[in-house]
Amino acid sequence: MATIKNVQPLSAEELFDLLKTGFANYINNKLGSNLAIEYAHVFNEINISFPEVIDGPALNIAVTDVELTVTLLAVESDYNAELLEEHLIGYLRQQAS
Repeated sequence: MATIKNVQPLSAEELFDLLKTGFANYINNKLGSNLAIEYAHVFNEINISFPEVIDGPALNIAVTDVELTVTLLAVESDYNAELLEEHLIGYLRQQAS
């Protein structure tokens, strides 16, 4: 679990839109890949899934006015989910600072 200060502050809706429009390009450029990414947003929670490599939601972001909390959900995955988490945290730090 990682916590990022929500300096902007970004709402869950704003962050959801940023993820949908920019995160795929960001992570695929970092990894030299072409991962399909799915997003689900309910209230102040955003789940991120990588359906080609991980079954079910892989990462969760809890959004408050003060911070963004990233939780790795795919701890039992054969894929390197920690690497996905690391790149998500990097992306969020860029967006929230």
